[in-house]
Amino acid sequence: MSISRPIIFAACLSAVVAIAPASAQTKWNLPAAYPAENPHSENLTLFAKDVADATDGKLQITVHPGASLVRAPEIKRAVQAGRAQLGEVLISLHEEEDPVYGIDSIPFLATSYPQAWKLWQASKPIIARKLAAQGLLLLFAVPWSPQGLYTKKDVSSLADMKGLKWRAYNLGTARIGELAGAEAVTVQAAELPAAMSAGVIDGFITSAATGYDAQAWDSMDHFYDTQAWIPKNMTFVNKAAYDTLDKSTQEAFLKAAATAETRGWKMWEDKSKWYLDQLKSHGMKVLPPSPELMASFKQVGNELTAEWLKRAGGDGEEILAAYKK
Repeated sequence: MSISRPIIFAACLSAVVAIAPASAQTKWNLPAAYPAENPHSENLTLFAKDVADATDGKLQITVHPGASLVRAPEIKRAVQAGRAQLGEVLISLHEEEDPVYGIDSIPFLATSYPQAWKLWQASKPIIARKLAAQGLLLLFAVPWSPQGLYTKKDVSSLADMKGLKWRAYNLGTARIGELAGAEAVTVQAAELPAAMSAGVIDGFITSAATGYDAQAWDSMDHFYDTQAWIPKNMTFVNKAAYDTLDKSTQEAFLKAAATAETRGWKMWEDKSKWYLDQLKSHGMKVLPPSPELMASFKQVGNELTAEWLKRAGGDGEEILAAYKK
């Protein structure tokens, strides 16, 4: 029995439709808060390339650095709502939402990369659980360089910080300013150059890398290398978007994320000294903190640890117990 041509055509069309989703290209957006030349953004770009290569171009991720697509405080909400499929944020930016997110910004709790890695392993399961409850899948976290103090004047004690127009970018930095008697002003990284230029701030704690990105030497004279803490950025994906991927694409995606975490930690360890050298080369005084200033900061760290534990409750106790093992 022969089959008519219309029927053959319909059968062929059905076959094409059936295979189309498997071969179609998926395009995702990844908003990030830091400049394209920052190691965080560079690492995200390499992550996107790894995903594209591993999936033969089926999954394409476009990184939008410098808060060009979404402002830093709004990235997490944008990914939750599906306005972007992935995002990268400074973890402690969301401490007011949940104290657990502030764990890596407690002064002098973890001041070296090995300590910061251990703290991440201790806090990762709980942070992943918090994100999962909001429809987000944690992918990886990458550290910054250690945090230091930028000022326009000599600072040898906490009392010398009194009255500074103090840049705060999370709950912890705002609290440090409060304890020092400074006047806190909320300024995110992308806004930092303008805030310094306009005289909105004249003191802050952040990494040598952020100071380099913001050309802090145009406004600040001193960088005290306190190595107070090592904050981290986390990258996550909308779980519903992830669930639309086929199994092989999911596996390639997660493998690329694991590679990005390992690569990101090495990038920052390798480049931390370079950033200090750049501050020096642009005329900034890069100095060790005085013993009195360090003693005061460590006392502030003890106070913030106690306050954080009170807010974080059982989750906080679990993280610190795992970290101190």
